Amino acid sequence: MTKSTQGFCFHTATSSHVEPLPNAKKAMAILRAAGMKKINFAGGEPFMNAEFLGQLVMYCKETLNLESVSVVTNGSKVTKRWLAKYGEYPDIMAISCDSFDETTNVKIGRGTGNHLKTVVELSQKCKEHGIMLKINTVVNRYNFHEDMNAAIEEIQPFRWKCFQVLIVPEENGSEHTLRDARRFLISDDEWRLFNEKHRHQECFVPEGNDVMASSYLLLDEYLRFLNKGWESRQKVF
Repeated sequence: MTKSTQGFCFHTATSSHVEPLPNAKKAMAILRAAGMKKINFAGGEPFMNAEFLGQLVMYCKETLNLESVSVVTNGSKVTKRWLAKYGEYPDIMAISCDSFDETTNVKIGRGTGNHLKTVVELSQKCKEHGIMLKINTVVNRYNFHEDMNAAIEEIQPFRWKCFQVLIVPEENGSEHTLRDARRFLISDDEWRLFNEKHRHQECFVPEGNDVMASSYLLLDEYLRFLNKGWESRQKVF
């Protein structure tokens, strides 16, 4: 819904466009009719448009009756007021945390040195509202060597999804794209090293490039399927 500052982000739109709410609901209904069972709202930061997000989360859970509705957030704008109004609708709240070392987070572009406090605060808010907490980590050049076991055991997310940093050529793969994520790349051996270190965690779910590149349908801010190699982007309707 908004721009992201992470250097490896694979959707690099320069627009902060927000579709009218009726259009967004129509797109969700079309996807539901086509067989969609789960939906994940991400960004940028979805809570930059908190009321819009809340209306969609409520619609997808209450009207479309999706089995899973989740939101990915950096946690900084999740307010008590929003949770009081919409907290019963999301099944999962996911927060991106690429390192449990703030210096590394800053290098990656994740906050300015206060992100870990936000992670803990969101964890507490989720417990209060019966929302499952998920942590997303992008494993990359700056964090693949890190031992995150102690921090994960302390926070106790229901799921810890770890992604191998992904290059999408048209989005983040060269000096001609808005972001060039090639400096974040790791080898498959380095990816396996990270997995071996953390695979004993029950919540740990690794997702390498071979899975991630083809396992999701992604919509951009114009309700178009996000380009993953196609020559053009097709709108849902």
